[in-house]
Amino acid sequence: MNTSWDTLKILSDPTRLRLIALVMREELSVAELQEILGMGQSRISSQLALLRQASLVADRRDGKKAFYSLRGNLAPGQVALLRAAVDSVSDLDVIAEDGRHLDRVLGKRRRVSEQYFNTIAGRLGRNHCPGRSWEAIGRLALRLVPNVVVADLGAGEGLISQLLARNARQVWCIDNSPRMVEVGTELARKNDLSNLTYKLGDIEQVPLPDGSVDLAILSQALHHAIHPQKAVDEAHRILKPGGQILVLELAEHDFEKARDLYKDHWLGFKESTLELFLKKSKFIKIEVAPVSRETVEPFFETILATGTKA
Repeated sequence: MNTSWDTLKILSDPTRLRLIALVMREELSVAELQEILGMGQSRISSQLALLRQASLVADRRDGKKAFYSLRGNLAPGQVALLRAAVDSVSDLDVIAEDGRHLDRVLGKRRRVSEQYFNTIAGRLGRNHCPGRSWEAIGRLALRLVPNVVVADLGAGEGLISQLLARNARQVWCIDNSPRMVEVGTELARKNDLSNLTYKLGDIEQVPLPDGSVDLAILSQALHHAIHPQKAVDEAHRILKPGGQILVLELAEHDFEKARDLYKDHWLGFKESTLELFLKKSKFIKIEVAPVSRETVEPFFETILATGTKA
């Protein structure tokens, strides 16, 4: 299907048009679409199947979940037609209500992760955490240059930053858990690290100025981000020209329980996906390689991705 006439016919159904309006804003799972629209799974799935057959939406499998988004390679004219159709019903009460429900669902996503990290603040290092191995952390630390300004994005209690601050000029720890920030700040005070500062903030909207750091670290943080690309874009924004990004992440896996145990939003990433994130953010000198593999089930593998801001 590639004609405007066919697209208009597929959008003539109110449910399909509501679905398009939602996935134009955010990639959503079937369960989330059920919650937003108040409809049964079979009805939503059948309409999504028609939209997928029409090449208007794309689906992505992540473990047992299926996520739907607007297809990324649509022709400009087709995108314009979809936007016009959505705009034409934007003043309807049902569309406004869908928007409110979408905001609530997205807020719930963030709160689930925040509540989990608030609960384990102060004992994170004593519990098993996927990908948090001394081998992987050690390899990351070897890449560091002394006397630089560092941003540890999604830092948690700041295990890495506590080590870096002993040589770095300034270390900023950014985390969206108020309790993690409190615990980290207390640890910095206790260890007399005056150059280690914790700030409450989202890695997708980092509370630091443009071009203000030499090194940006995302250590086991991207799989908690709703939009990983935005987090990498933010790292690029806050880096000085010539600054470096270090991404330590889980390789793609199928351990579905990680969603409940660790509130992971993504089940790891392929090496090619991490490389693409850095390329889209316009990093150069990109290197991506596995650095460790755990010896106990589910055998989490860790990947290190690096790049430089031109």
